[in-house]
Amino acid sequence: MRLKYNHIISGIVTLIGVTMLFSCQGNLNEVREMDLQGDSPQAVAEGLNLKFTDSGRLVAILRSPQMYDYTNKNFPFREFPDGLEVEFFDENNEKNTITSDYGIIYDETGLIDLRGNVVIVTSDSTQLEASQLYWDQNKSWVFTDRPNTIKFPDGGVNQGQGFDSNQNFGNFRSRTNIGVQILDETEEEDE
Repeated sequence: MRLKYNHIISGIVTLIGVTMLFSCQGNLNEVREMDLQGDSPQAVAEGLNLKFTDSGRLVAILRSPQMYDYTNKNFPFREFPDGLEVEFFDENNEKNTITSDYGIIYDETGLIDLRGNVVIVTSDSTQLEASQLYWDQNKSWVFTDRPNTIKFPDGGVNQGQGFDSNQNFGNFRSRTNIGVQILDETEEEDE
């Protein structure tokens, strides 16, 4: 009788152990399936404050409440769902600032898509406002097809539908525009 009782207890313990082993393996497979599948980012950063340098010189500061890193995808990108602010510093350490409610950077193409209350303020206080703006980092070119407003330091205003320009706005082409330009007539009289 004692031998049978030990065999029964041993069999029950073995059965429970095997059941637990297989049930754990099933849960482990489910966890592995959830890992980085679907639309999950490979990393999430909060309270981002990145400084970019070139040969020891500060060239840009990027700040954002949150960034999702999808560089594990076939077409890698980084998303800033809560907006971003970027300060650029030129060779003379003059600052240009860009802010937007949303941003996405595509790594392979070098294209940055900024959306929602996009505002650029240049070092000479020129201010550009648009609902969406693209910046091609590889070509150093900024463009949009959306309505935009440019306010110049002298009080001039230009409202347009689409433009493209080099990133320092030295070569600016507006597609359609209405505006008020301020002319200094004293300069014309001196000539």
